[in-house]
Amino acid sequence: MIKFKDLQAQYQQLKPQIDAAIQEVLDEGNFINGRQVRAFEEQLAEYVGVKHCISCANGTDAMSLVLMAWGIKEGDAVFVPDFTFFATAEVVALQGATPIFVDVRRDTFNIDVTKLEAAIEQTIKEGKLNPKAIIPVDLFGLPADHLEIATIAKKHSLLVLEDGAQGLGGSINDKMACSFGDAATTSFFPAKPVGCYGDGGAIFTDNDGLAEVIKSLKVHGKGTDKYDNIRVGLNSRLDTIQAAILNVKLQYFIEHEFNSLRKHASTYHDHLNDIIETPSIPTGFISSFAQYTIKLKSKGERAILQMQLKSHGIPSHIYYPTPMHQQSIFSNHDCCNATNINSLELCSIVLSLPIHPYLHQEDIITISQKIKTILSNRNI
Repeated sequence: MIKFKDLQAQYQQLKPQIDAAIQEVLDEGNFINGRQVRAFEEQLAEYVGVKHCISCANGTDAMSLVLMAWGIKEGDAVFVPDFTFFATAEVVALQGATPIFVDVRRDTFNIDVTKLEAAIEQTIKEGKLNPKAIIPVDLFGLPADHLEIATIAKKHSLLVLEDGAQGLGGSINDKMACSFGDAATTSFFPAKPVGCYGDGGAIFTDNDGLAEVIKSLKVHGKGTDKYDNIRVGLNSRLDTIQAAILNVKLQYFIEHEFNSLRKHASTYHDHLNDIIETPSIPTGFISSFAQYTIKLKSKGERAILQMQLKSHGIPSHIYYPTPMHQQSIFSNHDCCNATNINSLELCSIVLSLPIHPYLHQEDIITISQKIKTILSNRNI
């Protein structure tokens, strides 16, 4: 049976190492802030190429902690892609600020830098909100256009928070995802490129002062002593058992899984590129392929393909069916933008196919052949 993500196969592959790592935590009894947490942070900081990696409870908290440390508040505008998971906009609203939804590029799924600058200039012109930050997303494993975004941010004196929840392992010209912007975050949700057996997240930065504030905020805003609280924060820690699991998984991802994902994506491309739109990877960019997402010709064609794949035991998912500006919670907000035509279209035509390191090449060829057979009789 083909699985969309196969965490069971991964566990069987790594069972001796994971079981031993968990047993060590149980034997030592340090379930909060055990030595494995710091070991993981150091390992991940080295891999990404940043000075500070600060673990926390989940990827959403990771973004919230950065925005809290920056003092993002009511009256501020934060620019986010319209085609993304809800958390990217949610963390802005949680701070009382206004997310401004920017359309994405149809080919890469990532924020369109031309439309980003236009949205910033329009917000400045209107004068209702104070532009403060940009949160570009490394969607489906492909880094956003961070070099252009950095130029725009500098021009308008904006902070940049890279949402690398799906991006870990990707790169631009050998600079790793989660090392861009003034800060970056990622998620260790089980289905992510590096996932734990629960929730987890991390923040990355080279800024010593920002790192210290975030370390305080993630533990109730503590000062030098945990009973001396100098700011209002969160209770957001990565527990030791999850860190122990992640120590094992990160090393295996670096040594084996990342290359397997790229190989699988290449096989999909070779077999499908002549019949559907496959992911576009710009020159100098490397994707970690958190998802392998194709584009169909219409919503109807997607529905038929998904239904027929399911009948053959092949799972697929739609990421994402609704753009941010059409989410119910934002329906009466100034951040809505019905002119984001690429985001609207993508929500109707994208379909993500199974991809994980434990798929066999024969499985990908089988999936591709089924798609070709189904779409070769297009009357949709």
